[in-house]
Parts: sequence; C-alpha cells; structure tokens
Amino acid sequence: MENKRQTFVTDDFLLNSDTARKLYGYAKEMPIIDYHCHLSPKEIYEDKQFDNITDLWLRGDHYKWRLMRAYGVDEKYITGEGSDYEKFSSWMKTLSLAIGSPLYEWSHLEMKQYFGYDGVLDENSIDEVWNLANDKLKAVSARELIRSSNVEVVCTTDDPIDDLRYHKAMADEDMGFRVYPAWRPDRILNTEKTDWTDYLRALEDAAGISINNYETLKVALKNRMEFFNENRCRISDHGLAHVPYLPLTYEEANDVFIARKAGKTLTKREAEGFRCTLLLDLFREYARLGWAAQLHYGVKRDNSTYLLKRIGNDAGGDNIGDSASISDLCDFLDALDREGSLPKTIIYSLNPNDNTAIDTVAASFQRGPVTNRIQHGSAWWVNDNYDGMRDQLRSLAAQGYLAGFVGMLTDSRSFISYTRHDYFRRVLCGFIAELVEAGRYPDDDDKLRKITENICYYNAKRYFGF
Repeated sequence: MENKRQTFVTDDFLLNSDTARKLYGYAKEMPIIDYHCHLSPKEIYEDKQFDNITDLWLRGDHYKWRLMRAYGVDEKYITGEGSDYEKFSSWMKTLSLAIGSPLYEWSHLEMKQYFGYDGVLDENSIDEVWNLANDKLKAVSARELIRSSNVEVVCTTDDPIDDLRYHKAMADEDMGFRVYPAWRPDRILNTEKTDWTDYLRALEDAAGISINNYETLKVALKNRMEFFNENRCRISDHGLAHVPYLPLTYEEANDVFIARKAGKTLTKREAEGFRCTLLLDLFREYARLGWAAQLHYGVKRDNSTYLLKRIGNDAGGDNIGDSASISDLCDFLDALDREGSLPKTIIYSLNPNDNTAIDTVAASFQRGPVTNRIQHGSAWWVNDNYDGMRDQLRSLAAQGYLAGFVGMLTDSRSFISYTRHDYFRRVLCGFIAELVEAGRYPDDDDKLRKITENICYYNAKRYFGF
C-alpha cells in the first residue's frame, strides 16, 4: 500500500469553531493594505525575478537567521559563503523540529500559498520543495507575487534624502496595486551616530539649501516633506528606543545643532532634548499635511558585536528593550494635542508589557471625527505570533476600541510575507469567535462581518486616506 504524503496546513488552520470559519470566509476576501513594509521600491519597479527559493525566502530574513543559529547552524550556511542549496537545506532541517515557532507556521503557509505545497517541511522534503519552488519561480516575479496576494497598497520605508525615482516611475503604471513612499527620518534624529554630519551634508544636497542652524534644518526637512507629499506619501515612521520628552527652547536646540555640526559629542541630555524637539516639530508638519505618524519603540539594537562586525545592521542581533516611559509618551502627545498639532498616530512597542499602557494612553487622546485617532499598532516583530497577536487584540478590546483597529502589516523585506496577513486574519477570527461563543457579544452576522472586514481592510483604507 502506498504511503500518502503527510500534510500540515489545512483550510481550517487555527480556525477551531464554526463561527471562526464563517468570519474567516469574510476576512480572506479582503484586499491587503500593507501600510508598513521594507520592500525595495527598486525591486518592485524592476519587477525582480529570483535566482532560486533561497534568494526569495532566506536572503535578508533575520527572523529565520535567528532560528537557524539557535538550531546550531554554522554562519557559513546562514549569511556566509555556503551555497544557496546548502542554506536552503539548513533552513529545512531547522524547521523540522521547530514546534511552537511562528516561523514553522508561516513557512508552511508561504509554501502552500505561493507554491501549492501542503506537505511537511523537514529534512525529508528538501529536494522535493527545492525543485518544485525553483521550477515555479521561473515564471514568477516581484509584482506577480504582490498581485497574487490581493494587495491593493504597498507603503515602502524611505529616507528623506531619497529621490523617489522608482515611486515616480510607478505612479502612473497600472500594476494592479499602488506603491507609496513612507517618510522615515531616523538618521537626522540620531545625533549619536558617527556619520550624522555626513548625513547632514546629504540632506543639504537633497533639499538644495545650506543648513547652518536649527531653523534651516527645519526648512530643509519641510522642503523634503513637501516633495514626499507631492509623490503621494501619507505616512511617516520612526524607530526609537523610547519616545522622549525633554523639549529644548529654540535657542538651546540651535546651540546643540551648531555644536554637533562642528563635530562635538553631545551629552545624553543634549541628544535626547534635540531628538524630542525635532520630533515635535516633525509631528507638527505631519498634522499640517494630514499624514499619519508611526512610533516604533522598545527595541535594543545591535546587541551582538560579533554579528554587527561580521554582517552589519539587521543581522538578527536586536531584541526587546526595557519598558519605555509612559509618562514621557503622554507628555509628548499632550504637548502636540494642546496646540492642535497631534496627527493620527500609531504606537508600537516591542515590549509586550507595554500593551495595556499604550491602550490607556491612546484612549486619553481620542477625538472625533477620526475613529481611533491614536492607534495601538499590531503586535510587532518578536510579538508577531499567535500569542503576541492575541495579547494585543485582548488588550485593545478591553481598554480601547477593537472595531476601529487598522489591522495587520508585514514589516518585512520579503515578497511572500503577505501570509502574515492571512495568519493574522485567522487569529483575529478565532479571537472574535471566542468572544461570541462565550456569550460576550451577540451572534449577529451583519455586525460581526462588518467588524471583521473593517479590521482587515476598510479601517486602514479610511485612516490613511488611500
């Protein structure tokens, strides 16, 4: 008797009730608005094709790298000189016993959605999957992967000095989806970096003005924001250790700027004060332009000197930082709100201990007509898993307004990470179904369908104005 190949991911994956399955039937049809990712605009514009499954699946994915290191894979077969086949084989062997890892589940979803493979990924299926995926990749490109994922909008992450050439080139193309830039000014805020003065000169070139003081710095950044706005930017983003609140006077900010431009090392108070003051000024511009702002914080980056020196940033050496000051976050938001300059803002902390605090902060600053003007962002990065998603949903439902949530994003460099939206939708439908079945919300199909579809699609579409 022939043995039937074992399968893993079924249509009912994570859907443990009839209610969950019914809600997922609504969720899965919704288009995707990927309002925060790290895809390359150049690769989308050029419609990149992939050398093989390793090129698509493993290159640049520090989530997978971390798990491979934990499994004991030599760095040669992760980011080193090992062949693509050897790296792929090492990943499949790593997956074999990765019970409980979201990467185990995501990887199976990716293989099923994009390559039609529903078997188990392990050391026994290495060659079968390698050959199947590589054969299908011959007829697949970056744009086709986005289209086949039912994506409506992609927002990339772009530096203020970027000329947005690829966004301009794609603006009038009928690709089946739209690509917008998102403003990420971290480099000008991080005065501690050794290349800050070099970056300042690059900003001068991009803005076309000399930056000699704090006022001309603001003018240069405003010029660049206007340029981004003309090219359909509607979102900003910031990666911070914490949200600071130590505002300087104009004179103090100017003195700090001049000192740093001259090459002096700033004190911690000077650096924090300058970052806070400039961040407040940036947020005022976002409110004027009607942009939404994102605050990502709670991270301690580049903790492994070994990885940083060998591979560089984004090598898998980042982790959760201490819980950030909620008082500073409140004071930062309140300073803007008092003067009518608080933009729509999404707050993410990598530290899950901050979940309830973020929801209570958001509730303090809500104001119509915008639903959930201050949003608690989706479970981010290391929290982007079954338990992390449920914890964020549970906290938001208890302390805020879950029905107004803008939902999931990919935060990824991979063109097949859109399965994270499917994963999120399954978790969401299971969570809502549990509330219904526990008698905590009526089994009203019209309302449940509206809640589900809004979180998966319509809320983001309205919130960002796409």
